[in-house]
Amino acid sequence: MKFLVDECLSPDLVAVARNRGFPQSTHVTWLGLTSRKDWTIVQRAIEDGYVLVTNNTTDFAPLVGRQDLHAGLVCLNAVPGLMSLEAQKALFEQALDELAGKEPVNKVVEITLVDDRSVKTDRYDCPPESREEAE
Repeated sequence: MKFLVDECLSPDLVAVARNRGFPQSTHVTWLGLTSRKDWTIVQRAIEDGYVLVTNNTTDFAPLVGRQDLHAGLVCLNAVPGLMSLEAQKALFEQALDELAGKEPVNKVVEITLVDDRSVKTDRYDCPPESREEAE
């Protein structure tokens, strides 16, 4: 498994991933994708087999949800004012714990820091299985 960290998050998260045994992880800026459209980032993640890590669930979940196959999406969310560098690292560590080394193929894992500073974890299929049943 390898992670592609979006530019909205710190490159320090790459070090977290590498220290946890995912040496091929990288950051969007290191691939020359700074300020590129979200769709371009998603395409690169899919083509190269990266689990995409972002704090932009609203934009990225629908984009990966249009794909039949993707390596996964990890969303690190926080209520306004709580997304510090330390919060990013802690949320990403929790996401890695949640994954437990298992690739989140066609899954979204959302780790959210809420108002009372507790953390909520959600994991769901993306695209939803119901879409496949409807076809």
